[in-house]
Amino acid sequence: MRISVVGAGIAGLSTAWALAKQGHQVILFEQNTIPNPLGASGDHHRIIRRAYGAGSGYGAAISEAYDAWDELWRDLGSNYLDARGFMAVSREEGDEAEDYLNGLREGGWPCEVLQAGAAAERFPFLDPDTIRYAFVSPEGGALHCRDIAFGMAAWLQANGVSLRQTMQVTEVDPVNAAVTTADGRHIEADYVIVTAGAWVTKLFPGLASDLTTYRTAVVYLDPPDHLKEAWRHAPVVLDVGGATDGYILPPSGEGGLKFGSGLHKYENPDADENRAPVEGEGETIRNLFSPPMRDIEQYRIESVVTCAYTFTSDERFFVHNEDKCLVVSACSGHGYKFGAAVGRRVAKFVEHGDFEALKGWMRAEE
Repeated sequence: MRISVVGAGIAGLSTAWALAKQGHQVILFEQNTIPNPLGASGDHHRIIRRAYGAGSGYGAAISEAYDAWDELWRDLGSNYLDARGFMAVSREEGDEAEDYLNGLREGGWPCEVLQAGAAAERFPFLDPDTIRYAFVSPEGGALHCRDIAFGMAAWLQANGVSLRQTMQVTEVDPVNAAVTTADGRHIEADYVIVTAGAWVTKLFPGLASDLTTYRTAVVYLDPPDHLKEAWRHAPVVLDVGGATDGYILPPSGEGGLKFGSGLHKYENPDADENRAPVEGEGETIRNLFSPPMRDIEQYRIESVVTCAYTFTSDERFFVHNEDKCLVVSACSGHGYKFGAAVGRRVAKFVEHGDFEALKGWMRAEE
């Protein structure tokens, strides 16, 4: 089949990869370069981890994600996962970190619980007086997004996929499996798959009732000298407890120490607007992390990077099937870790046409 894929974030790249391996003729459209610096997949590094809340289903799905990444590493001839493990910190009874711990225990996956004093001794950036406990697990780490994008783009070109970088798709015709580009080209195929991330509602305005676009930001920090070594060897931090909804990636690959929080976001229907950082934004994000981080005022702001995501009301993956078109959207900023597996599942759907099976897996309902 001739298949057009719109959007070359991790879902689009992985879909093109899986389809090419099945022998399809694939055109991959990207409005910017690969990786797109404004896209959700364009930053330096992202978390992969086993922990999800008990009963969510996504903890088990990580096994398939790891298998898909391993297949990709074999094809690329390089492994872009820094498997340094992950940790989370609980500060209040019933907070999200505790939910993650319960999810790990439900699945029987490895973890070690550290009481406050022991946690701060192992991880000196923690203030033991502000936490209940921390837990660590070996089954996680940092995926190096830009290395993955560059490696996949090279593989796709070497394996017959037509990459159309800096070619924006402005319209999708699901009935005729056709796309129209900003420079007026009309390109028909047998099928179209849209993985346009935060730009999907520009192509399908009717999906705005299911997908809400948010503008977020992360801050890159230079820690104080007495904590640099601790961060250099730290696991990724999935959650810092309480209501902060905060995560941290330590320096890994070309990525520096990165702090981000789900509290720092607002609705932004046009993903191209409001993308410049505002004055004081880095300090605002940084300061959300005290507690439980000690000496937070000593962390120097290096840069602020804005991001755009689509969110669903239940924070699960979204798929929409319409005539000769499939729309795929990641689960509210948590989708990168599943990227390679999503590509394989979408390619399987193209082969067998079982939309309910695809939807069930994407929503972790299998």
